[in-house]
Amino acid sequence: MISPTAKPDLDSREQIERFVDLFYQRLLADERLAPIFVDVAAIDLAVHLPHIKAYWCKLLLGETAYQRHTMNIHRQLHSKQALQADDFQRWLDTFTHTIDENFNGERARRAKQVAAAIAANMQKSLGPAPAGRPD
Repeated sequence: MISPTAKPDLDSREQIERFVDLFYQRLLADERLAPIFVDVAAIDLAVHLPHIKAYWCKLLLGETAYQRHTMNIHRQLHSKQALQADDFQRWLDTFTHTIDENFNGERARRAKQVAAAIAANMQKSLGPAPAGRPD
């Protein structure tokens, strides 16, 4: 029998959608990351969140609805404001903490591994940011 306090895995669209909502609540409350999403990228949550949910459903469940090229989207963002190593680490820390506090299981662990690889690959692909970005 599963304990009532057991954390769910990211093994369904419903749980992935819940995770993305919780994760973005944290990102948009973060004093360093929120301006990147709100001011620089100027995301419309009603448009953005369904894309992110579909992206993680593709990665964790094998769904095929997500067909966008994430690197090109982030290159455009990087050209507006260079993303720093600290930005990637803070994004990853927020991602990991959101999972650890709310989810557990094989796919939750997989999501953290994939997120770490995404952050490292994106940072490497975008190249170094110029030093001295005002905070």
